[in-house]
Amino acid sequence: MEALDENKNIQADLIDLRSLLPWDKETVLESVKRTGKVIVFHEDTLTGGIGGEIAAEISSACFQWLDAPVMRCGSLDTAVPMSNHLEWNFLPRDRFKQMLKQLAEY
Repeated sequence: MEALDENKNIQADLIDLRSLLPWDKETVLESVKRTGKVIVFHEDTLTGGIGGEIAAEISSACFQWLDAPVMRCGSLDTAVPMSNHLEWNFLPRDRFKQMLKQLAEY
């Protein structure tokens, strides 16, 4: 929400999945078909995270409607750091803001 508030020129659907099993596949796929673009964003690491499964489903079910590659944004593939400073780098917050701009311009 913060990234969208900072970029008023970007119109996007923001879907907060409250449940991951089952996840609201219908809402996500309808949004992708309408917008043609998607970033799967989560705080888990990219490798082994649920976001990879969601991205795979989107790629498979919505390929013909995609105007850009399915993008994924997550935490770094490292152990969770114990330092606050390092943790802010670990989490995907700033990387997401850059990725959102990149996808909007695609």
